[in-house]
Amino acid sequence: MSLAASTPPVDYGEQEEQMRVYLRDGEDRAMSLGNRGPIRYTEDGSVHPTILAAYWRYGFYVFENVVSRTELIEIEADLKDILDRLPTERGSPVDASGRPALGVDCCAPTLFWSKPLGDPFGGTKLANGRHPVKMHEPVAAADAPNEVVYLILGSLQFSEACLRLYGHPDILRLAAAINGDDFVPFTDALFIKEPGRGASVAWHQDGVTHWDSPDWDQGVHGVNFMTQLYGSTAANGVWVVPGTHKLGKVDIRARVREAGTERLPDAIPVIAKPGDLAITNRQVLHGSFANTSPDLRVTVNNGFHRRSSVLGVEGGGLHAVAAVFDSDRIRERSRVLGYAIHARRQRFPDEDSYDYEPFRSSGEIHRWDAAAKASMHDYNLLDLSI
Repeated sequence: MSLAASTPPVDYGEQEEQMRVYLRDGEDRAMSLGNRGPIRYTEDGSVHPTILAAYWRYGFYVFENVVSRTELIEIEADLKDILDRLPTERGSPVDASGRPALGVDCCAPTLFWSKPLGDPFGGTKLANGRHPVKMHEPVAAADAPNEVVYLILGSLQFSEACLRLYGHPDILRLAAAINGDDFVPFTDALFIKEPGRGASVAWHQDGVTHWDSPDWDQGVHGVNFMTQLYGSTAANGVWVVPGTHKLGKVDIRARVREAGTERLPDAIPVIAKPGDLAITNRQVLHGSFANTSPDLRVTVNNGFHRRSSVLGVEGGGLHAVAAVFDSDRIRERSRVLGYAIHARRQRFPDEDSYDYEPFRSSGEIHRWDAAAKASMHDYNLLDLSI
């Protein structure tokens, strides 16, 4: 798989003109919504309250220029190595050079495949059936491969640059501002939307476990962080229906039926430049369309939860085997965050390193070294999926 591959001439067929209008109108709405800008802090170091107010109002926010060009270059170098190491096809034990393929020795779910421009989850019972409506699947070019990798879980074991990004102090300050200083990690991934091939993700809400809980509220299922390596457009990016994180479980079939199309009229695309960071509430209704555009999107995803949403809760079983999350499980999964913070401190020693409250309270010290790197294998078997 090559980042420089030529873009096949594909479109939405009979729906192309309607799609063009939809994308253009969505981009206009996105840029006027009032939920984007640089990250700002108050004098005491807190995330500015106007940012948090906008996040809780709309269910998402775009932070501009969070990640430096230097760091993006390092992430891109690791990404190219990851892509070179992918299996030649689903189930192949080797990459194109005959080496053991990426993830071939992993027990945890790692590589997710789709036919080009397909929708592998929509209208199926996969992921607890949370994608009830299938998206339109445009016809890919005749020379497209049978399948492409569009999602890589457990990505931090394959990229030190992504691990260092995981310890970015602005990301972790935002996670604390939304979920409390004792927030816990959830999962992390690389999402790849190749031009002319990238799969769609059908409309869904991420949460599984707390919809009927007496303690349910608009933030109980956590938040996703999406750092953009090459940027995000209306054509290749995530779309969000603002405010739906406040509504509980949304009847997605009814919404699509009422609209007469999966192009939901009140949805807004996440528009971002390279190095921008978008955050989305996991309860907000969101999805993405097949990428017939010439633009590649690669998103580095990290998720975070409230500790109270996870501790003592039986997980949803989507990212790891369902289990009750006790304090030992949370502590073990959180060590990766400790490695990330220390790895970042090694690479950026002049940066104001993040001080994670649970480590400070317990006196835990985590060091990024060869032994820590070896221990990362299959770490996502411990993902805290709710």
